[in-house]
Amino acid sequence: MKNLVVIDLGSNSVRMTVTEIDAHGHFKTVHELKRYVRLSENMGTEKVLQAAAIDRTMDALTEFKAIYDPLKNRKIIAVATAAVRQAKNQKAFLKRVKEELDLTLTVISGAAEARYDYLGVVNTLPMVNGLIVDTGGGSSELVLVQNQQLKHVVSIPLGSVTLSQNYLESDKVAADSLFSAMTFVNNVFNDIWWLREATNLPIIGLGGANRTLAKINRRKKNFLNVEDVHGYKLTAADCYATLTNLLGLDLAGRKKVPGLSKERADIIIGGLIPVILLMRLLDSQQITFSNAGLRDGILHDYLNQLEMVETKQG
Repeated sequence: MKNLVVIDLGSNSVRMTVTEIDAHGHFKTVHELKRYVRLSENMGTEKVLQAAAIDRTMDALTEFKAIYDPLKNRKIIAVATAAVRQAKNQKAFLKRVKEELDLTLTVISGAAEARYDYLGVVNTLPMVNGLIVDTGGGSSELVLVQNQQLKHVVSIPLGSVTLSQNYLESDKVAADSLFSAMTFVNNVFNDIWWLREATNLPIIGLGGANRTLAKINRRKKNFLNVEDVHGYKLTAADCYATLTNLLGLDLAGRKKVPGLSKERADIIIGGLIPVILLMRLLDSQQITFSNAGLRDGILHDYLNQLEMVETKQG
């Protein structure tokens, strides 16, 4: 029995999954943890990770270590995405993690992140054609899938934390701020030459902000399990109505919205702008949500490698 530990350090949260894999390649997830660390908080235009954010992240990683340290026959794959990717003090941060926790964090490119998203989705959802949209804290990944094959990928340096901090008020969002943010995101989308190929295709939503959209609507419709959004579908009209409702509330009001975690209330509007604009731009009438993403992609990539090794040996 092998224990695969996957750690995903994003701009807003750090997550860990522990999966048991037997000799036949059968697997089951035994641990899933998430901590909000806001690593990209106040990075500013200088793109420097701040001391308070680093300390929160170290605390979370220390907590994770206490869980994976006792595991026998373990393999650890730990990746860092947008916040660390963009950080000027990246080397010092990675060195501290290595020295204090003996953990090697690999900074992956946006394209690698998008590829893992693709592997996570195609291995867990019945998807033939569509556009995968993973809105993170500091970046968003877009993946065009045609006939189940990865056709185009792009990673753009805008996410729920960065859009919120650069454009939007954390309390009541003003109309001019919203317009500025939407114009900026629209211009970014207009520069992606292949995006029109996704016109009328279904959108698959990943990332905390997009999954929150599903959770708010599941809570509204009285689903018993609000968290399990995998495969859940929403119409464009539902999505637009949810954002319109959130825009009418101040921060205190958003914190009371069922299905929206309090830690995300100040960045949820920024987090929903990319997917809402994409649905309008591509005239997509429906979005399907995926709980599987980067960590699941890493798992399936690892399983594929195990299979290849066995085939060679066999």
